[in-house]
Amino acid sequence: MSDEQAKPGPIIPPETSSLRTLTATMAVMCYLACLAIGSLLLINQAVTSWTKGLSREVTVQVRETGAGNIEDRLRQAQAILEETGGIKSAEVLDREDGVALLRPWLGDTDLENLPVPRLIRVVIDQNAEPDFDALEARLKQEVDGIGLDTHRRWAAELTRMASTLSSLSWLILVLIGISAVAIVVFASRAVLESNRAVVDILHLVGARDGYIARQFYQRFLLTGMWAGLIGLALAMLTFLAVGWSGEPAVNAVAAASRSLLYAPDQPAWKTYLALLAVPPAATLIALVTSRITLMQILGKIQ
Repeated sequence: MSDEQAKPGPIIPPETSSLRTLTATMAVMCYLACLAIGSLLLINQAVTSWTKGLSREVTVQVRETGAGNIEDRLRQAQAILEETGGIKSAEVLDREDGVALLRPWLGDTDLENLPVPRLIRVVIDQNAEPDFDALEARLKQEVDGIGLDTHRRWAAELTRMASTLSSLSWLILVLIGISAVAIVVFASRAVLESNRAVVDILHLVGARDGYIARQFYQRFLLTGMWAGLIGLALAMLTFLAVGWSGEPAVNAVAAASRSLLYAPDQPAWKTYLALLAVPPAATLIALVTSRITLMQILGKIQ
């Protein structure tokens, strides 16, 4: 008889149906966890980009009034802005630029006859911001029909929305983890029950609970590892498919998915590091949970 024929097989057969079911279920859990992590990273990237743009610029509006020529008031406001400390530049936008901003909200109706405010784009020095309250008071005192928008309200709303969505993503990850633990507990019980005869024989020949449990949870270790890798692979394929499903210029979802995997101006390695943490986490959950469950059950049936 050859060495290969004489080599004993594993005590617990690897093709146990409960382990196959656990692999499939855990793979789905890992896939959902990767999607939740990707959503969390996209939310943080988007809010950082938006708030950075809002904090870099403010807008001055000059409305149509019967008091003087609007071009004169625009030049007067621009002069005040340029001589204020903490302001890098003040650019008067054409009326067409203001109309273009309203068109997505009002449609292709005739906006030429509407009293569209004129806008001044103000770029501020983020290292030495001006006193906006004092600047607004001076503008309103010296120029009629003027208003200063610092975008603080929009930035606060974006931050609040991002905080809510981030909390929801973390909650989803926690629920996925709890579900994975529960699934491993049930699978451990099912595997042990289906191999009860083997366990009884091992007890009869004097095998300790630690040795018996080790034969089982080694299978769970491999199951968790394979489930994590499968879930990660499916998530990466999903991000790639969504990212290349359309042109980034016209498809915001495709652009976001591409920025998640490849962002020249952002540290993309953080994304890969976060996603690569899923397989080890799944392996750890399967290993620790199965060992604790098996030891508890074996202690009762000995």
